[in-house]
This record gives sequence, structure tokens and C-alpha cells, in this order.
Amino acid sequence: MKISKELMKGSNATLILSVLSNEDMYGYKIVKELEKRSENVFSMKEGTLYPLLHMLEEAGAVEAYWQESSARKRRYYHITRKGRAMLKEKKEEFELYSTSVSRVLNYA
Repeated sequence: MKISKELMKGSNATLILSVLSNEDMYGYKIVKELEKRSENVFSMKEGTLYPLLHMLEEAGAVEAYWQESSARKRRYYHITRKGRAMLKEKKEEFELYSTSVSRVLNYA
């Protein structure tokens, strides 16, 4: 089943922060890790990913740096302390939302 763009829109930044909470990554690796963790339910295009990464960078939630790997220069992203706090808050918010939606949908 495919998840609608509207439903995903509010979660994308949180998903990116979650992926970055374990290790620094470059864009393509973020996309692949998101697909792997979601068992291919979530897929993100570059046109969605990079504006979100720039928004998170402007908000101070991630920092970017260049690193050479495999004779190639890549822009890596690192979650900051502010980003970790934002992720914690968003996870709590999502868990409350998810639980409440489930209660409404399963109300008998």
C-alpha cells in the first residue's frame, strides 16, 4: 500500500532526523536507509529530501560538511543537539497522535 503525500508531508523531517540519529549520512544514503527501515514503504525523491535537509539546517537541527569517500566528495549531514531535542519532541507528539488515531478508528 502506498502512503499519500499529504500524510507523509508532516512526518518527513522527523523521519530524516531519525535516520541521522544513528550516523552521519549523505543524501542518497538517507533515502536508502529510509527505504530499508520502512521495508520500502517510504521512498523519498531528491526534490523532497534536499529542501527538507536545507530547512533542517537553517533551523539548526542538522549541520552539513563535505567529505571525500571513494574518490568522490559528498555532503554529509549530522544531527545536532537541537535536532535530537526536536526528534524527541516530534516522536512523543507522533506517538500521542498515532495512539489517538488508533483509538478513534478502533472505537466500538
